[in-house]
Amino acid sequence: MDPMDLDMLSSDAAPAAIGPYSQAVRAGDFLFCSGQIALDPETGEMVGAGDVTAETERVMQNLHAVLDAAGLEFARVVKATIYLVDMADFSAVNEVYARSFDAEHRPARATVEVSKLPRGARVEIEVVAAY
Repeated sequence: MDPMDLDMLSSDAAPAAIGPYSQAVRAGDFLFCSGQIALDPETGEMVGAGDVTAETERVMQNLHAVLDAAGLEFARVVKATIYLVDMADFSAVNEVYARSFDAEHRPARATVEVSKLPRGARVEIEVVAAY
């Protein structure tokens, strides 16, 4: 793929990238959203202080902002990956995550337990959406 066919997208309503990456990249008919943790876009500080439900709510808000900047919504998400520091948080994260999708739309998904996430986050979620 020619690098000219890639669009790097970002939103001020989502936290700025904390490393050498883009919030999202459009490649053809797909949007690849970088993983989001519970950073407040205005302050850059973590939200939720270890409360995985509060963290997940912020993560989903951040993802919504990135999708919105690309002219998309959660109904266009085709794949999600959830990273958890503790798989015991699965039910709480799943409950918040499910609110972003209607009953007919269930993207493909993987959930993985990891040893650590940036900034001490308990959850990180990345998505791929289709135009």
